[in-house]
Amino acid sequence: MDSPDSPDLGRGVLHPARAAELIGVARLEPDPEVARFVEYYWRVSWDLRGLPAHEQKVLAHPNVHLVFEAPRATVYGVVRSLFVRRLENAGHVLGVRFRPGAFRPFAGRPVGDLADRTLPAAEFFGPAADRLNPVLLGDAGDPAALADAFLRPRLPAPDPVADEVAAMVDRITGRPDLRRVDDLAGEFGVSVRRLQRLFAEYVGASPKWVLRRARLHEAAERAVGAGALDLAALAAELGYADQAHLTRDFTAAVGEPPARYAAAG
Repeated sequence: MDSPDSPDLGRGVLHPARAAELIGVARLEPDPEVARFVEYYWRVSWDLRGLPAHEQKVLAHPNVHLVFEAPRATVYGVVRSLFVRRLENAGHVLGVRFRPGAFRPFAGRPVGDLADRTLPAAEFFGPAADRLNPVLLGDAGDPAALADAFLRPRLPAPDPVADEVAAMVDRITGRPDLRRVDDLAGEFGVSVRRLQRLFAEYVGASPKWVLRRARLHEAAERAVGAGALDLAALAAELGYADQAHLTRDFTAAVGEPPARYAAAG
């Protein structure tokens, strides 16, 4: 449920009202051929000249990203801890958000090997990634069209297993009623052990982590603009054993308890 007081920067961006005062976020659609692998392109821009540097915190999703940024294009594996980006002066970056599981054919190895790591994009896409980097960091051309043109000839053959894993992640993130890994396994007719292997191979995070992160995204979004936050009711709605469990989980991930987060807006 979106708070009417929250700017639409995307679920996972923490303290979105403050972030919206300092950064701009645009979501760009890939062409249909690329869209089998890419959810969307995102462009973040900021102008902090004359202002203090800003540290933006994000609860990341189970996606791999290709980011065109200074000083070079970079691939970010799934970030399982709190992602913090320091912004200063003025600039922008362009990101490619791959569908969950869809980076496995590009990587040529288990995506779990990339978790919590940043690697040169040239390792996966060759030197052309670094040649495109300054173009996208400039203002020439349509960035989505340029990214499409870069990715289209590099698209791997479709991987039906990647599509299956993407459906599993969509099931977790799309409906808040799923709580247990064995329930997910049962819905898709696989064993828990196979489910865990698929997520290590294709997602880069365990199914338990994806379930927990989806609940935390929901909790953070619900807390924004909530005023007097009813933690006991929220904990029950999200399937936590009690309010204390939600508070511990939220604090460990976000760095502050939910009541303080809600009060800060």
